[in-house]
Amino acid sequence: MQFDEMVKRINELAKKSKTSGLTADETKEQSELRRRYIDSFKRNLRSQLDNIEFTDEASDADRKKRKH
Repeated sequence: MQFDEMVKRINELAKKSKTSGLTADETKEQSELRRRYIDSFKRNLRSQLDNIEFTDEASDADRKKRKH
């Protein structure tokens, strides 16, 4: 299931749970989809954070100026 499809289905189940309630199977599906969504979100965030590269572009002269 693609990410967009998963979000759409999560939202459908959330709306249904507020209006008419969910069956046991739908509740299980909702829980599994939410877990997959959270895991995917964490994995993507971790990947983005791992790709951040910190640089220090300030020269020694610039640092000395800022100290005074």
